[in-house]
Amino acid sequence: MVNIGNDWDVILGGEFKKDYYLKLRAFLAREYRTGTIYPDMYDIFNALKYTPYSEVKSVILGQDPYHGPGQAHGLCFSVLPGITPPPSLKNIYKEIYDEYGTPMPEGGELTGWAKQGVLLLNTVLTVRAGMANSHRGMGWEILTDKIISLLNEREQPIVFMLWGANARQKTALITNPSHLVLTAAHPSPLSAYNGFFGCGHFRKCNEFLSANGGQEINWQKTV
Repeated sequence: MVNIGNDWDVILGGEFKKDYYLKLRAFLAREYRTGTIYPDMYDIFNALKYTPYSEVKSVILGQDPYHGPGQAHGLCFSVLPGITPPPSLKNIYKEIYDEYGTPMPEGGELTGWAKQGVLLLNTVLTVRAGMANSHRGMGWEILTDKIISLLNEREQPIVFMLWGANARQKTALITNPSHLVLTAAHPSPLSAYNGFFGCGHFRKCNEFLSANGGQEINWQKTV
């Protein structure tokens, strides 16, 4: 079964025994055996591996993994070392630069954010090569909704950054007044100018964390 290697194992242990997850696991076994699936099966749960439940400061929610070769590695918006940042990530970098005036790295790997407490969670954790949303509705959403609900239960304040219509739907799961929910347009080139640019989310996140006794995130430290 799944072995994440931190407190998520206890918190989510029951989910991995439920019928929906066992069906999802059987589906994934067939998919990985018969086709090209991203990310690598050993990277599926990297968001949870890099960011333990007890250390989450902020959640950035993506949709499903990049479906091109060598990109996805289990963290939303992040790509493997040596891969050019995709357009959405370039726009995220642009917004951070506009907020802080500090140049961003050339690479697109975001493990540095994850290690600082930013849970980079996609709502669907796998995808077929070249086929966006191909694993949608297979059970991943049940698990990732549970993850959001469990984070909602935490007393320690968390900043949820929800970009785009799909992410904003998760607002209904975040009912705890201790947390901050920030919503904006998706950073993709198709929508970034409709409210993502100028949203101020990265600075607002840090101001909220600081005001609640937490440590700010160094957004320039991506690895």
